[in-house]
Amino acid sequence: MGLGVVGGGVADALLQNPSPVSERVGRAVNLRRVLVRDTSRSRDVEVPPGLLTTDAGEILDDPEIDIVVEVMGGSDPAADYFRRALESGKHLVTANKEVMAKNGVDLLELAQANGVTLRFEASVGGGIPIVGCLMNELAANDIYHIRSIINGTTNFILTRMALQKAPFAEALAEAKGLGYAESDPTNDVEGIDAAYKLTVLATLAYGRRFRPEHVYRQGISALEPQDFRYAEEFGFAIKSLAIADIQDGEVQLRVYPALVPAENMLGNVNGVYNAVEVHGSLTGRVLFHGMGAGRGPTTSAVLGDLVATARLMSRETSLAGPRHFKEQAAVRSIGSVFTRYYIRLIVADQAGVLAQIARALGDEGISIASVLQKDTDLESQSAEIVIMTHPAQESFVQRALLSIGNLEPVRRIGNMLRIEE
Repeated sequence: MGLGVVGGGVADALLQNPSPVSERVGRAVNLRRVLVRDTSRSRDVEVPPGLLTTDAGEILDDPEIDIVVEVMGGSDPAADYFRRALESGKHLVTANKEVMAKNGVDLLELAQANGVTLRFEASVGGGIPIVGCLMNELAANDIYHIRSIINGTTNFILTRMALQKAPFAEALAEAKGLGYAESDPTNDVEGIDAAYKLTVLATLAYGRRFRPEHVYRQGISALEPQDFRYAEEFGFAIKSLAIADIQDGEVQLRVYPALVPAENMLGNVNGVYNAVEVHGSLTGRVLFHGMGAGRGPTTSAVLGDLVATARLMSRETSLAGPRHFKEQAAVRSIGSVFTRYYIRLIVADQAGVLAQIARALGDEGISIASVLQKDTDLESQSAEIVIMTHPAQESFVQRALLSIGNLEPVRRIGNMLRIEE
C-alpha cells in the first residue's frame, strides 16, 4: 500500500530480485497487488500494470494475500486500513510512525486477538533496528532513559548551521534542495515527527500507553548562528533531542534542541544520520547509530519485518506473542526538568545590567556558572550576554526569564536552551 520512496524500494526488491527474500523465508514471496492513487502516473519503479490498483479492497478483501505492507504514511485512511487488514487475518508490516504513535497499543492488541503479527521496525530510525531490540533483546531491562536524534532533516539542518554558521532559513533551503526536507517542513522542524517516534519508543520501553500530546515539543526555527558559535566556545554541539526517562514511576517525554557535550557520542551524530541511546538496567548504555531515512535504510527495515513475518508463517508457530501494555503512566511536566541552561540575552550596553540579571536569577535560586559578553554594537548601544547556569529546575528558570524580560535594559531574550550532559 503506497508506491512512494519507500514503497518503490520494497516493490523493486520484490519484483526485480525476489530471490534473496524468498531464500531467507524458505518459500516464495510474491507481490500480488500495489495500491496507488493514480495507475497512469509514471514512476521510477517498473511495476506490471496488472498489479496496480486504486481500490484498497482488492488487497484487504483478497483471501490469497497473507501479508499487507503499508508505506502510505499519514493516519487517514491508513489507520482504517490497518484495522481492516488485521481483522481479516492478514499480517501487517508498516513504516507509519503517526498511526503507531496514535493507535499503536490498540492495533497490537487487535493483531493479537486475530492471531496475526503487526511489525513496525521502519517507523522509527530508518534502518536502525531499535524497535525490535526494545521488544526483544532489551526486554529484560528496566529502561532508565532514552536519548535520541530521530529526525534526519533537523539533524542535517543543525549540522549545516554548526559547520557553516548559516542562518536557519539558508540551511533549510539547502535541505529542501537536496530532497531531505519536504516543501512543507513543519512536521520535521517543529519536532512533530520526532514526537511521534518518541511516543512509539516510550510505549515499548515502559510498556505503557502514551500519545503524542504527552510529549513536550519545541522546534529548531528559533536557533540563530550565534547560538552555534557560543555553544562551540563552551565545548558543546546543538542537537534536536527526543528524550524519555522515568523517575519514581513517572515518565517524562520531551523533544527540543539542546546543548550536548561535543565529545559525547550524540554530539558527533551529523548530517541525516540518526542515533538512539538506551540506558538499561542490565546493559548499561548502548547506542544505535545509522541512516535514519531514505529509500535504502527504510526499505531494509520493511523487508526485514516482511521476512520475519513470512518465516513465522512457514513454521506454523504462534504468530502473536503476548504483549501487555499497562494503562498510561503518570507523565511529568516540562517544569520538573532539572538541568543546566544556556541563556542568550540582548541588552543595553550599560553598567549594572549583569547585576540586575544575576539578581533575577538569584531570586529563583539559580546560580550562574559562567558568563560571556559578546558582539557589542556601538551604533545601537547593545551587547549580547551569554549565561551558563548551574543545574536548576525548569519552572524556576521560566519564572526568572519572565522577570529578566521585564528588566528595562534587556532588549530581548535571544534564546534559552537546556544542556543535556
